[in-house]
Amino acid sequence: MEEALAGNAGDAGIRRSRALPKRRTSVVGVIGEILITAGVITLLYVVWQLWVGDMIYGAERNATGHELSQEWADAYPSTSEPDAAAPEGDPVTAEPIILAEPADAEQFGVMHIPRFGSDYAVPMAGGITRANTLDPIGIGHYPGTSMPGEAGNFAVAAHRTTWGKPFNRIAELRVGDAIVVETPDGWYTYRFRTLEYVTPDAVEVLLPVPQELDVPPGTAYITMTSCSPMYSMAERIVAYGVFESFTPRTAGPPASLDEAAV
Repeated sequence: MEEALAGNAGDAGIRRSRALPKRRTSVVGVIGEILITAGVITLLYVVWQLWVGDMIYGAERNATGHELSQEWADAYPSTSEPDAAAPEGDPVTAEPIILAEPADAEQFGVMHIPRFGSDYAVPMAGGITRANTLDPIGIGHYPGTSMPGEAGNFAVAAHRTTWGKPFNRIAELRVGDAIVVETPDGWYTYRFRTLEYVTPDAVEVLLPVPQELDVPPGTAYITMTSCSPMYSMAERIVAYGVFESFTPRTAGPPASLDEAAV
């Protein structure tokens, strides 16, 4: 009897299990899962691009810049002679050596900005395209503008966000801050003067005398441009500086490189 009851109970359980409806995979459910997965992947990419990747790219840029500085220190003596008439203890300066304009993506210098830290050493190259210069190298030179130390406007561009963001802290510059461009021949020191916000089509900032049409240059300027506000291309932030001095490589690094950010 017990065996018969057990058998009947087992048959009933099998019939009930067979009667349960099978779960069906709906199209909406599949699409939902795909969207969730895509959202997670997108979020991870954003985190990488804006934070983790930037830290890595920034460190790589600075490391490359320091390597270039060391290579030049080891292999490129200055073609200028130090100023023998300068009193002892005074900085040694000379007439600036004017470089030829670099080809697209050709590296020619390293930018140092003490306010951004002693490790800030970003390579500079010709051209301002993202693919050739801004993304893989760092800071780009606007073709047709002056070169370091040359009368006129030495105009450069770099990212403010992503790809190492070389100009991320451009808005933190203060009047008098040193902006030093190092080349194989030596160091060109500029002094920051002012910031300006313009529309993307305001090409007047690239004139030989920034914002002054048909005015012949008598001074050497530096113009640094980047996007503004952060993560937007609605405007451009522009930092202007004025050339102060050229220090030949034989004289050693200028004191402006070691200025503390006050």
